[in-house]
Amino acid sequence: MKKRLLSFIFTLFISLSFAQVQTGKASFYADKFEGRPTASGQKYKHSKLTAAHKTLPFGTVVKVTNLSNNQSVEVTINDRGPYVDDRIIDLSKSAAEKLGFINQGLADVKLEVTDPGDGKAKASVQMVDHVSVDEKEFYGFEIERLIPNGFGVQIGTYQELVNLMRLSENLKNSYQKKVTVQVKVINGVKYYGLILGQFSTRPKAEQFKEELKKKFPDAFIVEYKRL
Repeated sequence: MKKRLLSFIFTLFISLSFAQVQTGKASFYADKFEGRPTASGQKYKHSKLTAAHKTLPFGTVVKVTNLSNNQSVEVTINDRGPYVDDRIIDLSKSAAEKLGFINQGLADVKLEVTDPGDGKAKASVQMVDHVSVDEKEFYGFEIERLIPNGFGVQIGTYQELVNLMRLSENLKNSYQKKVTVQVKVINGVKYYGLILGQFSTRPKAEQFKEELKKKFPDAFIVEYKRL
């Protein structure tokens, strides 16, 4: 058995992809935001199929399904938000119209990542997180390529690798679950999705997500899937 340098397993897989699924409430932009710059630098236009999400990298394409009428639309993430606890995505007005909930204001939706981006989006990429590093800070870890199965719970998306390593160590020790990291390149920049657990069924993953709800309210279920 290999000697472990840290008390957690840090697993990287690069050439794999998986579907990300999240459920919750959707809202849409008010008319007053027309023409205002988004977090990505693009101006908001109600006629464009765009959206704001708290953690997904800019340029990510998401399929949004209204659970009440089964209508779907694909939108591109170009902004951050919504900053309301019970909402997971803020859609452009045209996207909300396609989903049929303009009159209601809110809708219960399912989000599925259909394209993590190809690095060609015009919007500039913003930092997902920042971290100051002590000059004498060292990490040791094992790296193993993995073909994951089942379901996991994504905690967040990070750009600073050292920040991700710090959190990985804490999570491994606190929850005694395998830590998996998905590496993606969006607009020429590497991002790291931090995922906890490998569960055989979605209900087991949902149960674990509930345990994380207080500390990580934006955590969501991911299904590992090979291309």
